[in-house]
Amino acid sequence: MNNDFTVQKYKKTSKKSIKAKRTAKIRRQRGYNWEDTLVKRFNASKNWKAFRLGSPSVALPDILAVNSNSGSLFTIEAKSGTGTTLQVPFDQISRCLRWTDTFDLYQTRKVILAIKFLSKKRIGVGKYESRELREFYKVWNTECEIMDCVCTYDGKTYGIKQGKQVPLSLEEFQMPFKTKHRIVI
Repeated sequence: MNNDFTVQKYKKTSKKSIKAKRTAKIRRQRGYNWEDTLVKRFNASKNWKAFRLGSPSVALPDILAVNSNSGSLFTIEAKSGTGTTLQVPFDQISRCLRWTDTFDLYQTRKVILAIKFLSKKRIGVGKYESRELREFYKVWNTECEIMDCVCTYDGKTYGIKQGKQVPLSLEEFQMPFKTKHRIVI
């Protein structure tokens, strides 16, 4: 009989660590719910099929939507949040562009940035105020240099290049489904 005892050290979890984990989980859940909503909206639209493509660790867009009847393919990067701006990193735009370029059998291929500002605005740690829920659908301009893209609560967009804001005008896209929260500027 072996009388060796193993002593395990348990790391004390700080309150900050627990809050950070909970916050990250809420953000992931928000993102998943927005992606799921978009997929359901596409699949409820005539001739459209949409799929969530996986976790962010895989080099895939959030959503792939196709309409074989009209020859249309969209790669979609979905963002939702409670702030006054939402940012889409350049690498996520780049991977969406690689996917749209791959499927050249489709006549219409677009990268769509689906932005959702939730009906509560974060004003501090754990503090929110009510506001109007807003959705924007922006088409990435393939003529633009790929850079981080920021969308404001007002629907305006700008790029971030080497830490500086640069003008970036993205067209608002008419999705094949209706939503009462869509704001067109």
